[in-house]
Amino acid sequence: MAEIAKEVNGGDARDLHSLLSSPARDFLIRKNGEQVKIDSLKGKKIGLYFSAAWCGPCQRFTPQLVEIYNELSSKVGFEVVFVSGDEDEDSFKDYFSKMPWLAVPFTDSETRDRLDEVFKVRGIPNLVMIDDEGKLVNENGVGVIRSYGADAYPFTPEKMKEIKEEEERARREQTLKSVLVTPSRDFVITRDGNKVPVSELEGKTIGLLFSVASYRQCKEFTSKLEEVYKKLKENNEDFEIVLISLEDDEDAFKQDFDTNPWLALPFNDKSSSKLTRHFMLSTLPTLVILGPDGKTRHSNVAEAIDDYGVVAYPFTPEKFEELKAIEKAKLEAQTLESLLVSGDLNYVLGKDGAKVLVSELVGKNILLYFSAHWCPPCRAFTPKLVEVYKQIKEKDEAFELIFISSDRDQESFDEYYSQMPWLALPFGDPRKTSLARTFKVGGIPMLAALGPTGKTVTKEARDLVGAHGADAYPFTVERVKEIEAKYTEMAKEWPEKVKHALHEEHELELTRVPVYICDQCDEEGQIWSYHCDECDFDLHAKCALKEDANINGDDAVKEGGGEPQDGWVCDGNVCTKS
Repeated sequence: MAEIAKEVNGGDARDLHSLLSSPARDFLIRKNGEQVKIDSLKGKKIGLYFSAAWCGPCQRFTPQLVEIYNELSSKVGFEVVFVSGDEDEDSFKDYFSKMPWLAVPFTDSETRDRLDEVFKVRGIPNLVMIDDEGKLVNENGVGVIRSYGADAYPFTPEKMKEIKEEEERARREQTLKSVLVTPSRDFVITRDGNKVPVSELEGKTIGLLFSVASYRQCKEFTSKLEEVYKKLKENNEDFEIVLISLEDDEDAFKQDFDTNPWLALPFNDKSSSKLTRHFMLSTLPTLVILGPDGKTRHSNVAEAIDDYGVVAYPFTPEKFEELKAIEKAKLEAQTLESLLVSGDLNYVLGKDGAKVLVSELVGKNILLYFSAHWCPPCRAFTPKLVEVYKQIKEKDEAFELIFISSDRDQESFDEYYSQMPWLALPFGDPRKTSLARTFKVGGIPMLAALGPTGKTVTKEARDLVGAHGADAYPFTVERVKEIEAKYTEMAKEWPEKVKHALHEEHELELTRVPVYICDQCDEEGQIWSYHCDECDFDLHAKCALKEDANINGDDAVKEGGGEPQDGWVCDGNVCTKS
């Protein structure tokens, strides 16, 4: 904010009239065409609302802003001015018809463009708060409205500081009532609509479930949580769950809540957004645990529920230390068979559909490839992995890769697997769930490496393959250190900076860049680049050093076929002094 405030509020700052007017216009308009003099905004706080009909996030934010505007405009001096980013007047009029505030006329594109430039608008929706002198008050109006609503008025730095201090105080003095009770509500509800006083929950361990019913991860987690909840109830534990739904569709909320056995805040309860801030929510689903004293015991036990189920209860620090010790012992005892054998499921599939016993793979270096056909990054990575797989197999037969599919149906699995030369877990195999939990698969593609004993070598093998290809095998810490030492040694004789005709604006600096595309030859490069950070420009060493040699009048590298001279050896994407 400081940079924009300095420019807007500085010595050359415009007043409100000069910001919003043009030589031919001293008014703004309402949706009915009424003209409102800009000078009538004196004494008000103004939100400049940069938005457009074609913008989905704008369409979702506008109703929220309308609600806040209607609440504030009748009580305090608050006005909004719509600065349209629409591409035609019909779209502008249709969108503006949903707004109760003022607008810069669509025909005045010069003023709209100037406001975009003055306030450095690089994305929409964007809500900039200014005072009646045209000075910037708050550049993050969208975030402020989403987080605090009308409570943030007048949106000044002083008000934001006051709100932050109040939030900190509320965390320090937290009780169950301060979390769940509001001035207009002292109850939660059951799925049949009955009201349960919050006072009846005091003294219990409470789980606050932040969830969106339509979100797949939330659905999957809810089903696991329901099993845990029922077991705890059967054991007569003093535990309760309160759903804090962030769903914006009431039918979806009802459909979800009707199938769950716990309590909830009413749909669209205004305290929901306040609670997401209070508990600093960063992901969904989140299950916050409050102890019997109402204090936060754990900020999110969703992962623990996934990993350990009911065993994680009562979610205390002592319990997590106990689970950590169990996990450590489990990892130390891990073998290939403990990972891949479950009852009668003691095999994986070969390319011909034949069953390959897990026992036949013991003693090999194994890669577990979590992937799916529907995933674009997976489809992009798989061809490279196929090449790397073939290169490693040529060097070491004691190596294998197993595909663990997240495909949605057998047909997709079959089509995707037909492109792969390695083994696979059968589609829909229940072992996939335990493997995903063991390796904490939060996204795909993911590549985990196992050593000959079956112990995990790394869960980051995808990055190693991307950076070093087959050279990274067998993906151990020792091998990575060897590669790092090689690349460090390689660059010792290279100049730190070079000039290049393709990028005369700045010198290029020798920089560590994991993966890039060379701006001269359009081929992929790794580790070392002659790089311009300001322009995001990269050159292979072989390209940069060849040009640098020519600029300096010596023939370090031949112009024609790129053959090295004068003591340089170029290999692939790198050049070294011989």
